[in-house]
Amino acid sequence: MARFPRLRHLADQLLHTHDTPRRTAGAFALGVFFGFSPLLGLHTVLGLALAFALRLNRVAVLIGVYSNLPWILPPYYVMATVVGAAILGVSVPPDLAGQLRQVLAAPRLRELWLLGEGLAPLFWSFMLGSILGSCVLSFVAYHASLTMIEARRRHALHRTKH
Repeated sequence: MARFPRLRHLADQLLHTHDTPRRTAGAFALGVFFGFSPLLGLHTVLGLALAFALRLNRVAVLIGVYSNLPWILPPYYVMATVVGAAILGVSVPPDLAGQLRQVLAAPRLRELWLLGEGLAPLFWSFMLGSILGSCVLSFVAYHASLTMIEARRRHALHRTKH
């Protein structure tokens, strides 16, 4: 890209990677927030929209958004829903895990409908628990990434001096 300065400038403008450590950590934390929020289908669009609106590092936001690995999500959302139910005083059906296994083993329309009826009372528990969980995870992500970014920059500065 050194031979194409306009292309490099366009890439820099699009990705916005030359930020301070705090802004980069904030961008990553914003991505983590959306990645673990209850708005799972909209997480990429919302993360990028806010990254452009706030002029944040788009790469850091996307890395944060996609830190929600597929094998992490089911236990995370179950735990978040249980926490939300405990806060709201909603009772979780005793055989919810068995119902989920049954539907996943043979997904038919009738079972999906029954599962939907069983999960409907947990909607607000899911929303509250997921929002609280995404706030906690984004707080941790901000501080952890800020520490790593600053350490990396100190190391790079030390290397250039010697």
